[in-house]
Amino acid sequence: MDESPILSVKNLAVTYKTRKGEVDAVRDVTFDIRRGENLGLVGESGCGKSTVAYAMVNFLGSNGFIKRGEVQFKGESLRGRSEAELRALRGGDISMVYQEPMSALNPSMRIRDQLAESLITHRGFAQKDADAESLEALKKVYMPDAEGVMTRYPHQLSGGQQQRVVIAMAMLNNPSLLIMDEPTTALDVTVEAAVLDLIAELQRKYNTAALYISHNLGVVARVSDKVAVMYAGEIVELAASRDIFHNPQHPYTQGLMRCLPDVDAPKGTRTLYPIPGRVPSPANLPQGCIFAPRCEQARDECTVDHPALIEIEPGHQVRCLRRAADWEAVKRMWAAADEPALEPCPERPNPAGDAVLNVEAAKVYYPVPFQTVGGLFGLEKRKYVRASDDVSFSIRRGRTLGVVGESGCGKSTIAKAIVGLEPLYQGKVDFLNVDISKPLNRRGIESIRELQMVFQDPNGVLNPSYTIGEQIAFSLRRFHTVPPHQVRAEVERLLQAVKLDASYYNRLPRQLSGGEKQRVGIARAISTNPAMVVCDEPVSALDVSVQAAVLNLLLEIQNTQHTTMI
Repeated sequence: MDESPILSVKNLAVTYKTRKGEVDAVRDVTFDIRRGENLGLVGESGCGKSTVAYAMVNFLGSNGFIKRGEVQFKGESLRGRSEAELRALRGGDISMVYQEPMSALNPSMRIRDQLAESLITHRGFAQKDADAESLEALKKVYMPDAEGVMTRYPHQLSGGQQQRVVIAMAMLNNPSLLIMDEPTTALDVTVEAAVLDLIAELQRKYNTAALYISHNLGVVARVSDKVAVMYAGEIVELAASRDIFHNPQHPYTQGLMRCLPDVDAPKGTRTLYPIPGRVPSPANLPQGCIFAPRCEQARDECTVDHPALIEIEPGHQVRCLRRAADWEAVKRMWAAADEPALEPCPERPNPAGDAVLNVEAAKVYYPVPFQTVGGLFGLEKRKYVRASDDVSFSIRRGRTLGVVGESGCGKSTIAKAIVGLEPLYQGKVDFLNVDISKPLNRRGIESIRELQMVFQDPNGVLNPSYTIGEQIAFSLRRFHTVPPHQVRAEVERLLQAVKLDASYYNRLPRQLSGGEKQRVGIARAISTNPAMVVCDEPVSALDVSVQAAVLNLLLEIQNTQHTTMI
């Protein structure tokens, strides 16, 4: 690996201008990335990971700017570069993969044209050659029906397909630096593994450097040579990947590790351990160590003095007034202090008809548009796409059914059919001894109240014109869950349950991060005290601490209310 850094960041501080004044979102960030090296950047939502990525190419919006510090790429400063110079870098020598693919795709252009545009602009390809290269790029990211995808618009693709397009676009020009902001969040595990292998292959072949931002610690452990842990705008620990995961020294890093579930524990018998509290607002940081209010190891001096990032051993830097206890000792301390394991739901008798949900031979078919005018007059046989075919299962009260499979296997389709958002072609769905095979608008209000869903993409279910509080309150009022005078208090309780404070009541969806939007979706789903919740990737957009809190919440609801879940 080349020892000279291709990207060097020194004492970076990023500030945003707001109505209440300037807010320092990122402070004193320093790191290097060498050719062929992968630096993982981890931390909870709101810690400034994406801001650091956008600062690399000065893509901070009209109200954001680099207040101080230096960003050098290939030995030359990126500060003070003109917009034309930065535009030439973006998509060329520096490529980015964004967390939300639709923010990087033009909704009015076909995929073929968007991929080809990058090759034509940055490498001078002819249209025919650009089309051929674009098709090959889609095949490299294992895009099903790559030829067909080339002719489609972004809205005609699934979230996973959109993300694969963005990854293919980023790799087209063989960049020297690849900046990836949650690049595999929308992908299933098999495609994720293939894409990670592809990124590793690109790095080996072209000696590409990478900045990999993710809340998925398992992925970061797999792909990264070094890991920087961010908290509230600062790097609190920076070390080789093996040291971060096997010998973490900062209490925050140790807390992230504790959030991970124990796969060997029996289902429903062990509590997950989220980090208490929330990431502070950059406009209202605590005095002293910014992690002290949430730290189990904090002392009096931690609330007074702000620690510097110091090297405790070669290549291992920690921002802590006291070196954390030995990792094995910390784990022993946690084991001794563990709360009693949750008692699982008591087994219920299973007489005939005790199943909450019965799905029998459910089929969801989508009609293919007629290819000729004759089809409109019955001269052409109708063809169908079999999204879900002959699906049957039943679930008893208080149980959880896990449904797994690759993208396109029909998991979300059958989930939407159960809640009435997709029509059944054939088959039957029986819920609480009532036939609900009919569409949602023909179901009874009680069936709707008792059967709720948490969607994979929160952006598609939150109305951008209404506040978060109003949208949760709507469900409470519609189903008369609580008396009218208690609606506000109940909404705040639900927000608190998913680790959002009461101030979110008056916020609009655009003011929330992706993880925060997902938490709102979960709060709204459980607001009606449903008998069953269908969860479609409910924690895929959340960082590990919030994942632990949400899974604890779902487990608590199931244990106390015998809620059934898919």
